[in-house]
Order: sequence, then C-alpha cells, then structure tokens
Amino acid sequence: MIKAVTGTKDILPADISKWRYLEELVRTEFSKFGYKEIRTPIFEETTLFARGIGEETDIVSKEMYTFIDRSDTSVTLKPEMTACVVRAFLEHSLGKQQVLNKLFYISPMFRQERPQAGRFRQFHQFGAEAIGSTDPALDAEMIIMSYDILRNLGLKELTIKINSLGVPKSREKYKKILREYFSDKLDQLSDESKKRFETNILRVLDSKDERDIKVVENAPMLIDHLDEESLEHFEKVKQILLASGISFEIEPKLVRGLDYYTHTTFEVVSGSVGAQSALLGGGRYDNLIEELGGKATPGVGFAAGMERILLACENENCLNLSPESIDAYFVSLDKEVSQKVYELALLFRRKGLTIELDYAGRSVKAQMREANKMNAKYVVFIGGEEFEKDLIRLKNMENGNEETLPITGIEQIMNLIKGN
Repeated sequence: MIKAVTGTKDILPADISKWRYLEELVRTEFSKFGYKEIRTPIFEETTLFARGIGEETDIVSKEMYTFIDRSDTSVTLKPEMTACVVRAFLEHSLGKQQVLNKLFYISPMFRQERPQAGRFRQFHQFGAEAIGSTDPALDAEMIIMSYDILRNLGLKELTIKINSLGVPKSREKYKKILREYFSDKLDQLSDESKKRFETNILRVLDSKDERDIKVVENAPMLIDHLDEESLEHFEKVKQILLASGISFEIEPKLVRGLDYYTHTTFEVVSGSVGAQSALLGGGRYDNLIEELGGKATPGVGFAAGMERILLACENENCLNLSPESIDAYFVSLDKEVSQKVYELALLFRRKGLTIELDYAGRSVKAQMREANKMNAKYVVFIGGEEFEKDLIRLKNMENGNEETLPITGIEQIMNLIKGN
C-alpha cells in the first residue's frame, strides 16, 4: 500500500470543520484591522530564501525542499511566507500604490525536519505583514491580532513573550560583548552552539540544549545594551499592549539571528502542546526589503502554525463545534421513483439547500440510518401511494412531526425546511 510521505498528513472530512472554522476566524479578525489577503506561488527561486532567511540558518542549510527544474533554475517549496510576500510587494510595486500595505495569508509550507507533535514536513501557517511604517503601534497590533485569534478559539494556557532586538548598530556592539562572554566558555557549549558562535551568535541565547542554557544563564542580555531610540520604540509597544489589556512577559533570550530584524520580536506560547510550545512568532524587519533589492522600507509581521494551534485546541478541549448537518435527506420509498427523487433533489440544491439522497438502492430503514448519520434536519419521503396522489411526506427530525404536502407546493416545502 502506498502511504502518505513521512511528515505529511491527510486532513480528512471529519477534521475539515475545525480547519474551516480556524480559517474563517483568521479572515474575520484580519479584516477588522484592514488586512487584505495575498496568495503567492507554492515555490520560489531558491535565492529568495537564501537571501531572505539567511544561508547560515537551519531552514536554508538543512530543511528546504530544493530541486532543479527543467530550465536549470534552482527552486524551493516555500518554507515560510515573509520572503514571498516581500518579493510580491517589490515585483508588483505595491509600495507605489499606497504608503502602508497590510497583508495576510493562509498557506501550506514545507520543511524537511524531524516530525514531532504539532510539527510536519508539510504544514500550514497563517500570518500577517504590515509594510511601510515604523510606527510601534503596528508592532503592538500584530501581537494583539494574533493573541485575539487564539483567545477567540477558547485557548487559555497562553503566554506572550516579547523582547527588543534594537537597531543593527547597537546590536553589533552587543555581539562583541556576547562574544567576549562566551570566548572562554566554548568547551561548555553544545556542538551546535559552537557553530553558532562563529556564524550566528545571537542564536546561542535561545538554544534548548541543557548545557547551553546553563552557560547562557549569566550571559549579558541585549535589552541591557540598547540605544535610546530602541528603548523608546520598545516602551511605546509595551504601553500600547498594557492599554489594550494585553499581559506579557519580557524575555531577553528571545532573539532573531539575522541583521535585518529590528526592534520588537515576540512569541505566543502554549502550556498545552509539550516541548514545541510556540504557537506563533513574529517581529519587525525594517532592513529585509532592502536586503532583497528594494529601497529601504520598514515592515513587521508574524506567522502562526495551524497544526500546532489545533493541537492546543484539542488538548484544552476548547473547539467544541456543532456537528455538521444537512437540510434534508430525500428517501426513496420505491426504486421506480429514484429518477424523480434525483430531479427534486437537484431542484432544491439549486435553490441553495443542502440535500442528500440514496445512491446505493438501499432499504428505507438503511436510508433513515444514513439521514440520522448526516444529522439531517428533515427527511422527505417520496414514493408509495402518496406519490401516486402527487403527495410527499415531510418529517422534522428534531421533534418527529410529520405532514403530508402536495408535490406541486415546492416553495412551501422549501420554506418549511428553511424554517421560514
């Protein structure tokens, strides 16, 4: 038997209602804040991610699905969306159309990493990007929107963690201080952090290796070495969050390793999904657009893992959706009327009703079982002596009431089913 590729997962009809609910909630929340949906291709030129994410990162060096197409171009299934959105922003000159572009997405992503709870090789994210303003209110807006989505799902075990990365100039000074601190402790670090010491020293701070955590415990923190501009920006973000009733923790070890990240960075973590606790994360990237070939343009955004969010909902038992139902099930009492049943069902469907019927020639009893299974609001019985008199029988499945109606009174029957 051919099975799904390791690290991928079929989303079956029984689970689709949860996905649709989440997607609709996301779209509703983003629209309140004026964000417009953007959809980009599922693959891009590999250089976009090498420049946009960084060649020294694990994503680019180890996890991307990259291949050479027939035109000898290296292309990659997208592992994240920010670089894709920025590419589209530049390619279509969106910045010339309006000063601030507020965009959101819902999309599959691909990373060849070790599968674990809430983490897959094909996974799905929603997120937002605001491109064109340095206003700290947008940083706060990203946090508020993302948190509101999670709270509206009913999740409670949530913690917002924020930090400031400052501007590159002050961060470079801090890196020298950090390098001095670690220089005589290299033998105590993990092999991965020894590599990061050379290529991406800030990432040593957020290592989950026990050896690294112990060494980092007394390390100098970036937040204590920020310039006045960065401190002022961070203070405004905090004040907006507090005024909005949003609680948060300052996490000095929450960092991003690439130079184009600036100022605010944040995560929302859950206490109900195990080791991979971050449901979403984001921050400001004022230098990314210039890095990708555009003119200097500020931006801020976040991305959220949908599988992990739905896992948190399952663990907290908070996404209790009403069972799906259909408007009516058309029961054939005789095989001779099957054609008429189909014609009537089609007529009702074209009027906007959700109708099902039997396609397997089953008994009336089996058809009723199917109607119950589909949570039909009504059952329409067609056939027998009633049909010979141009009558059909309508049963309300909630209260059991039945009435016989003329088959010519289609509008009346539809209104009854609609509850009019």
